[in-house]
Amino acid sequence: MANYPLPKFHFQVEWGGAKIGFSEVSGLDVSIEPIEYRDGASPEYHKIKMPGLQSFSNIMLKRGIFKGDNEFYNWWNTVALNTIERRDIVISLLNENHEPVVVWKIKNAWPLKVQSTDLSSTGNDVAIETIEVAHEGLTIQNEG
Repeated sequence: MANYPLPKFHFQVEWGGAKIGFSEVSGLDVSIEPIEYRDGASPEYHKIKMPGLQSFSNIMLKRGIFKGDNEFYNWWNTVALNTIERRDIVISLLNENHEPVVVWKIKNAWPLKVQSTDLSSTGNDVAIETIEVAHEGLTIQNEG
């Protein structure tokens, strides 16, 4: 039997204990900022590089708009006196049996931006809303 890479279209997102359907998720990356150093007595005439702090991109979540569904705005409205409700988010790439194969765990996420759909009188597209979240950590687990 051939071994194929996983398709990316079958996934789920969990936040605050609820599973929410999204059409697109992006920004699942982490990078390490290098620290450059050279002491004056070093026999090498260049700097050495060591790993420094990790940094994470903001995550964009897109989904169709449903009548009476205000989940994005309810979370957005938790802002009060320089605080906001933080949530852990779990994003899972699923196999054909709906089991997680790759799992991204996001720590202490909070909404940075909520964007409503664009409108067009000649369009034939689904109305899509977007939420951009900042967070404090991303771990990746490949269940393979």
